[in-house]
Amino acid sequence: MAPEGSFLIANLGESGGVWRLRPNGVCEPVLLAVDGVTLPSINFVHRAEDGALWISVSTWRAPRDRAFHRDVADGFVIRMPDPADPASARIVADGLGYANEVKIDPSGAYLYANETMARRLSRWPLTQDGLGRRETVADYLDGVFPDGFELDAEGGVWCASVMSNRVVRVAPDGTQSVVLEDCEQAAVDAAMINWLDGTFSRADMNVGATRRLANIASITFGGPDLRTAYLGSLAGESLVTFRSPVAGAVPPHWHF
Repeated sequence: MAPEGSFLIANLGESGGVWRLRPNGVCEPVLLAVDGVTLPSINFVHRAEDGALWISVSTWRAPRDRAFHRDVADGFVIRMPDPADPASARIVADGLGYANEVKIDPSGAYLYANETMARRLSRWPLTQDGLGRRETVADYLDGVFPDGFELDAEGGVWCASVMSNRVVRVAPDGTQSVVLEDCEQAAVDAAMINWLDGTFSRADMNVGATRRLANIASITFGGPDLRTAYLGSLAGESLVTFRSPVAGAVPPHWHF
């Protein structure tokens, strides 16, 4: 969400690009290429507190399923300091194992990213020149394929795992706890074997679609106290909510 009421959209279709949806329904391009190269499917776009856009691209491969392997790491992150100037966009991190959601933490000190096929949570310190060296915050538990995430007021990270329908909280010290799950363990175990031997496929990714949580893929916090968690799913027709013991971090758009 942007201050004037528009929404920034990541086009996951093969036509790619970052787009802006205006309140009157008009959709217009924001970024279609970087360094003269047309962008493929865009996974996520995050507007930081300072107005800069942080954009993740899972892979250069098309279709994206060709990157559903733990030994493929061609995902990358773009920083666009001026949302009105496509020429300001630069690739600032690459070599990610299927880059998914990216966000600046509330302190403004780090960029966090989920890497779905590498199955890890990474972060980079923000520097005057861009980003510092990548740090591994957590290698996720078996069965967790991280998609969306949200930060909380205590410095924790809440991850939505596709396939296993798990919500996992990564504490500031890196320890992990499963908050809820809705999966068939045998199917999750089989998918993990396929991930290990390089045969993981869209069919494995979709094993959570028939469950009640319908392959959850995103999480955010809302409500007056930011303690209501909302889950978005790939195969669901509604939002799932639950009350959280920890408030979410105040997002950049909270005071618009």
